[in-house]
Amino acid sequence: MWTHKSWPQAPQERLRAYAGWCDAVEGNTTFYATPARDTVATWAAQTGPEFRFVMKLPRLITHERRLADVDEALRAFLYAMEPLGPRLHALWIQLPGSFGPADVPVLDRFLSRLPAAYPYAVEVRHPAFFADSRATERLEGVLAAADAEWIPFDTTAFFASPPTSDAERDAWTKKPRLPLRTRALTDRPIVRYLGRDDGARTVEGWRRWVDVVAGWLGEGRSPTVFIHTPDNADAPALARRFHAEVRARVPGLGPLPEPEPVGPATLF
Repeated sequence: MWTHKSWPQAPQERLRAYAGWCDAVEGNTTFYATPARDTVATWAAQTGPEFRFVMKLPRLITHERRLADVDEALRAFLYAMEPLGPRLHALWIQLPGSFGPADVPVLDRFLSRLPAAYPYAVEVRHPAFFADSRATERLEGVLAAADAEWIPFDTTAFFASPPTSDAERDAWTKKPRLPLRTRALTDRPIVRYLGRDDGARTVEGWRRWVDVVAGWLGEGRSPTVFIHTPDNADAPALARRFHAEVRARVPGLGPLPEPEPVGPATLF
């Protein structure tokens, strides 16, 4: 995300400021509605050509119509995303928890009809995809055939102990509780990690991902990692810390942008 009520910038300046801290962002806003193409053009104008957007398909496509009879809605969405150009790192297909192994043929048909010009990444939340090896293999086969990535949403650190804040209690009832997955299918893996509002516990929980991401980089992959906490107040600073820990293991990894100082010592 690039906007949060606790961040000090005016809403129209938040993406530009965010791009001074991090070089990738989750486009969750598109889940609720396809934005105007002109709006997307302003997002491109606020970011450099190397910035990565991972844009979520609208819920009309993924949740309401469950990938069926969506040609018109998909065309409208892809048309709106065009101004991002090379910044569009992946189209994010987040599926509801009720979308299970029996629905994989629907996903297969949907992926096979998508334009080859875009990279795709799929997030599933049905427990069977993680617990049933046959379901796992079948989904991996469908994704591999489409050169699509499987996005893991790691909430294991979050659910390791009961919540201690209002934001954590709210997330406790909403976030999926699924087993850890660290396998990449493509050369552009994407990870979503949810820590705690306690920064030290967030850092402790991501240690395994430092190892995994360093390994991916050593294999020549180009991973994108998103760091979340229940209140997200310090998420950009935590993301920079994660990057620094990986960079200490992989010295050839380039630095993140240097944010411009504004107001207090840190923006977030």
